[in-house]
Amino acid sequence: MLFKELQAFIQKKMRMSAVYQPVMIMTLLRNGGSCSKRKLAKALLSHDESQIEYYEAIITNMVGKVLLNHKVVARDSRTKTYSLPGFEGLTKEQVATLTALCQDRLDAFLAKRGEAIYDHRRNSTGYVSGTIRYDVLKRARFRCELCGISAEEKALEVDHIIPRSKGGSDDLSNFQALCYSCNAMKRNRDDTDLRIVRESYARREATCPFCEIGQDRIIGQNELAYAIRDGYPVTQHHSLIIPKRHVATYFELGQAEINACTSLMQAVRKEVSLLDPTVDGFNVGINTGSTAGQTVPHCHIHLIPRRVGDVADPIGGVRNVIPGKGNYKIHSGSGLIR
Repeated sequence: MLFKELQAFIQKKMRMSAVYQPVMIMTLLRNGGSCSKRKLAKALLSHDESQIEYYEAIITNMVGKVLLNHKVVARDSRTKTYSLPGFEGLTKEQVATLTALCQDRLDAFLAKRGEAIYDHRRNSTGYVSGTIRYDVLKRARFRCELCGISAEEKALEVDHIIPRSKGGSDDLSNFQALCYSCNAMKRNRDDTDLRIVRESYARREATCPFCEIGQDRIIGQNELAYAIRDGYPVTQHHSLIIPKRHVATYFELGQAEINACTSLMQAVRKEVSLLDPTVDGFNVGINTGSTAGQTVPHCHIHLIPRRVGDVADPIGGVRNVIPGKGNYKIHSGSGLIR
């Protein structure tokens, strides 16, 4: 019965979003029907291309580079293989002795440091649910949010912006998608840069009306931004998305704050659309500087619901901030496009 049940599951019921299910079953089959969680984890790791790429980068940029500089190893750039020059001249006994010496150094290091040598990876990442991972990667359009490389070219990691070890939450706004190279570089600076970033998020101005918004006005928020209804609405349900940190303009926001504002704006857009089915569109606007009409020197994003017939001619949209510039014509090779 086990054969038929497994055969039916593998062929018809197994729904795969990753390689893990068949790898786990194969590992159990190859180990007499049972094995430890650690052995299963190692089997999964051996099939995880993103982790293999991560350690390839470690070899290239760290351990391989050090051993090359000491002329302990050689590298063939064409085949991308490493070798021990003169290995052919070693006897079996010498190989065994050198291997034992390496093992002794490894055992002594682990005895002194223990599992703390991996804390930089545990503390910076922690458990991230599959739902959060998908939402973060989707928001980032499956590109590294630091260097912009596509997930097709380099594996992406979902990580906390402010680490849990420094008080960061598991709110969606506190996650980012980074390629393994950028994430490794960020970890090396966690004790300095991210502490400063965390402190900057707490910046408030006592006289700023957007730093002193009452809780009763807040219609939604996340770790880095909140939303309110505009006090002088252009249309019904006109809302403002405001970063919590006191910062004058949109162009001074960090990427994490931009992500947080965008996520909250999407949530408010859905909420307004459910509240009023007559809403048929939105204007999104940001005034930057007094010349552009900014009256409160704290960055805020206008989300203005639009309805059919709310103005006689909506053409041009935000172009109407300059009178007479909304109704325009563009000449193209195929004729006039209004």
